[in-house]
Amino acid sequence: QVQLVESGGGLVQAGGSLRLSCAASVSIFSINTMGWYRQHPGKQRELVASITSIGTTTYQDSVKGRFTISRDNAQNTVYLQMNSLTPEDTAVYYCKTTYQGRLYWGQGTQVTVSS
Repeated sequence: QVQLVESGGGLVQAGGSLRLSCAASVSIFSINTMGWYRQHPGKQRELVASITSIGTTTYQDSVKGRFTISRDNAQNTVYLQMNSLTPEDTAVYYCKTTYQGRLYWGQGTQVTVSS
């Protein structure tokens, strides 16, 4: 069983920054891929960024150059640094991983960007 706890969401003005954290209840050293997803109201959840155990990253086109995903294996935490935020980034952000063949999601953290 894995618990993922997101934090760092909040209300920010357009152009501002936030850093989201996802703390895992197990060691993430051996976890291959961890990802951040987001869900806009009435829409399906979508991948924002992911990072592998060797640091390979992928990003949704709309966040490239603005968001940075990173992981700290010693702290069992994955981060999402979000810069130059726009109202279109307003969503609930979720952390996701697969561990021992099972899929786990965090509870989500709300990010609201005002114009």
